[in-house]
Amino acid sequence: MKIITIVGARPQIIKSSAISRAIQNHFSSELEEVIVHTGQHYDENMSKVFFDEMKIPEPNYNLNVGSGSHGEQTAKMLEGIEEILLKEKPDGVIIYGDTNSTVAGALAAIKIHIPLIHIEAGLRSFNKTMPEEVNRIASDHMSTLLFTPTKTGIENLKKEGFAMGNTGKASPDNPYVYHCGDIMYDNSLHFSTVSTEKSTIIHELDLDGVPFILGTVHRDSNTDVPEKMEAIFSALLEISEDSDFKVVLPLHPRTRKKLESDLTESIRRKIIESEHLIIIPPAGFLDIIALEKNASLIITDSGGLQKEAFFFKKPCIILRPQTEWTEIVENGNAILADADYDKILDAFNRLIDRDDYTYPPFYGDGKAAEFICQKIIDHLK
Repeated sequence: MKIITIVGARPQIIKSSAISRAIQNHFSSELEEVIVHTGQHYDENMSKVFFDEMKIPEPNYNLNVGSGSHGEQTAKMLEGIEEILLKEKPDGVIIYGDTNSTVAGALAAIKIHIPLIHIEAGLRSFNKTMPEEVNRIASDHMSTLLFTPTKTGIENLKKEGFAMGNTGKASPDNPYVYHCGDIMYDNSLHFSTVSTEKSTIIHELDLDGVPFILGTVHRDSNTDVPEKMEAIFSALLEISEDSDFKVVLPLHPRTRKKLESDLTESIRRKIIESEHLIIIPPAGFLDIIALEKNASLIITDSGGLQKEAFFFKKPCIILRPQTEWTEIVENGNAILADADYDKILDAFNRLIDRDDYTYPPFYGDGKAAEFICQKIIDHLK
């Protein structure tokens, strides 16, 4: 069987590597994978070294769509993906998550009647002002096979009318829904070992034995609002100055520019003069894992880092008003603080001294990718 995987950015390629690994190790005689990278996000770190170091298959196609408005970008991807699907004639199309590449792949597949497989289905922020929320809802309702990482995802799909325990041939009108666990938990287990062997970032930053917090800020809803940036960085400065913790901040160049252009002079000067804030360029995945494993706490507006904090048993402050990963908040492992100075400080004080955290198996057993591949074979053969 031929399966086409659609990815649009480096995080999705990392996610897809779990499926690629499962195919290579367990299903190579039954599944052939063709990877299509839309080029939704240009990433200069997407070098041959990245693929070699992480042993990830390079994409078979790259559409090089680049940036643009949502409509322009999605239209270009839809056209390019459809052309590839007509040429390759796959038995199924895999999409991940909630990007424009995800919904473009979904539209291309369903319009020409190719079964769609949505990994990370069922996640909801219940905020349709987020483009990602619209993308994930639309993609779920076009899918033949839906694989959700959490029981919460199952409940969300039930509320939207998806039936559980369907019988007969799987189709968009008779979709099958599975709680499979999280492929990023698969990856975190796998790449944790690789990171220990290859990452040197802790040593390079002189953090051996030094207590530190890992922070990331990248969402437009934070970076494009000067008041929110001011609140976040004021809180980070306060935390770092009043505690024994350094704060490591891998920042995208765009976020760095916002620091220079949007923050008040007094905050900018404090950031420059601070001996406790360590601002570094964006870190590779293996280095991020090393930082996560060695940090005492994580502060982030990234969906991925929220989960990885849980995977590596670290408390997390979420710089958003809501999260798709409600389990970690409800279980007390994370606190929603938005970009609110007082809430961030309160969350830090509440989380940092606790010693009674629990880590239930919300995200499976580390074998989600194998489960998904077997179900693809069972339903689409």
